[in-house]
Amino acid sequence: MEISLQEYKRVAVFTVTGRIDSATAAELETSIQSAIDKGHKHLILDLSAVDFLSSSGLRVMVNTLKTLRKVGGELCVAQPSERVASSLSIAGLDALFHSFESREAAIASF
Repeated sequence: MEISLQEYKRVAVFTVTGRIDSATAAELETSIQSAIDKGHKHLILDLSAVDFLSSSGLRVMVNTLKTLRKVGGELCVAQPSERVASSLSIAGLDALFHSFESREAAIASF
């Protein structure tokens, strides 16, 4: 898994490539927590290049969303791959996360 971060004035965008599973979820969680610690409370996960999302990855997403909502923030998903969209749907979490067709649309939502 590879993670890159682009920080904007009102939002931080994480681009994730590869698999988010039990072996990599902690790395994603650490990266996200670092952005939150810097003061970002609006985060976007660009998951267009993620080919597998396990329950460990879903847990990171749900916990991040809870943390951000406590401080008036939000976590959105941009360009979810077909597998990510399917994982979110199967877990019943597709209604919980705002999903956007493009990074630009996600950024503009803040």
